Parts: sequence; structure tokens; C-alpha cells
Amino acid sequence: MRAITATNRDAGAAGLVPARLPYPHAAENDVIVQVHAAGFTPGELDWPGTWADRAGRDRAPSVPGHELSGIVVELGYGTAGLTVGQRVFGLADWTRNGTLAEYTAVEARNLAPLPTGIDHTTAAALPISGLTAWQALFEHGRLETGQTVLIHGAAGGVGSIAVQLAREAGARVVGTGRAADRKRALALGVDVFLDLDSEKLEDAGEADVVFDVIGGEILDRSAALVRAGGTLVTIAMPPKVRPRDGRAVFFVVEADRARLADLAARVRAGRLTVAVGAVLPLEEAPAAFLPGKRIPGKTIIRVIED
Repeated sequence: MRAITATNRDAGAAGLVPARLPYPHAAENDVIVQVHAAGFTPGELDWPGTWADRAGRDRAPSVPGHELSGIVVELGYGTAGLTVGQRVFGLADWTRNGTLAEYTAVEARNLAPLPTGIDHTTAAALPISGLTAWQALFEHGRLETGQTVLIHGAAGGVGSIAVQLAREAGARVVGTGRAADRKRALALGVDVFLDLDSEKLEDAGEADVVFDVIGGEILDRSAALVRAGGTLVTIAMPPKVRPRDGRAVFFVVEADRARLADLAARVRAGRLTVAVGAVLPLEEAPAAFLPGKRIPGKTIIRVIED
């Protein structure tokens, strides 16, 4: 099968090359998915799981990418809840070969049925951004109706979904980003937008939940904006500065079949939109990892035509 492999940890994106790999093996409780569309995170080439399995053994060359949408073509022993021929989407394991390949093995519990009316490209852009936004706001941040949430990167892949979910939950939303993000953030429903390049972050005022996707100085300064009893939530790095009277949480997104199904239902009903940017063929995936011109929305790799 066709795939993209990461061959050299020190080479970064330059170490990504097209390859021909054997068809994957379906372990117990796995399914084999024929991948139609795949998503990736540029920073995953620095993740330990890209280069070693759960036992710490080297597994290079490895296949990157962890979001997918496609068709179930094989069931492993003991697999229940999915059927051959079913449309599915979800997350591949961090420490196994990923989704930038024509076929991949995935634990069945990490996948949800893909409803009719949602194409594979849209579905592949939803798992990490959607689950991260939900878990940050409601599982870790404990956001409630009437509270205020500050969302950094409000027009980005994760932030844009977080804005929509927070608004639907009845929260007041303050968003941050660059000047070019203002129009999109306001259209998504933020009540106040701050340009981090020209406006003072401290002017945002206090929030019950602060959700950070940036890290660094922005994360450090955000701790002072957490209202007493509130929560600073970040996916960027463990926070060095903590709220004076509140909680600080750093987390890595977890697969959740039921929540994926809920998010897909929201997309199908028109209550949630997913920002898709460039859509590239599999052979162009290595170039998509390179830093370059900022493209609004998530880049999706089209592996097999719908």
C-alpha cells in the first residue's frame, strides 16, 4: 500500500518520504480502515510516540497522522460495534502507525460511525480539534452556563470549535488571535476579540476558564486572568505559572467514541462547523509539514477519492 513514512527524527519534515508498506495486521479488537482522508499535527514529528512503541522500542520508519475518515474493510478477533463496509472516523493510537497510508489498523473503540451527509474530508478534520475543545471546556474546565471563557487562538482549528461549543453552552466568550483572525472569530460568536499583536492581553479581564493552545509567555500571563475558583487549561505545555486561587490543567486529548458521535451529530445538524483549509493528495503530505504561509483551517490529506 502507499504511505508516508517518517524516517529520521532529527530530519523533521525533510525525513518524510513516500513509501510502499505491507498491508497492516488487525490485532485483537482492531479494525482495518481504508483511509479516505487523514489529518495530522505538524508537531507530532517531535512526539516520543512517533518514534517508539508503548514499550519504548524504536519503530522507525513510522507512519504519521492520527485523524482519519474512511471505510472498515476488516475486523480483528473479538471486535464488536463496527461492521465491514461501515463509514467511520476517529483517532489512531499515538504509538502505532498512523493514518497517512491507504490502510491503517485502529482500535475499534477509537472510532465512531460517520453519519451520511458528512464527507470524509470534513470528518477527518473533526477528531482532534473537536475532542480537544470539548474536553478542555467541559471535562477539565468545568465550564457552565453564564460563565466567561477566554479562548486563545479563537479562529484556529481547536479554538474555532471551542468558541462554538462555549456559545452553545451559554457562556460569554472572549477570543484572542491575530488581526487577520478578528472577522472570523466574531463570525463564530466571540463577544470580545483581542489582537495579541496590538492589544494588551490583560485588557481581557478575568475569566472562569482560560483555554490556551499557544504556550510560552501567553500561557504564563494567562494565569493572572483566571477568576478565583476558575481553571487554566492548556494543551501546549505544563504551566509554569499557576492561578493564585484556581486550578491549572495540562492534558493530552483522549479518544471518545460517544463524544465523536455527538460532535458529528452537531455537524450534521448545522450546529457546528469545521474549518478545512488546504486539501492535498497523499504524495504532497511531506510538504504540508513544512513551516510556511499560514492557511486558515486544518490541512487534510486526501488518501483515496470518495
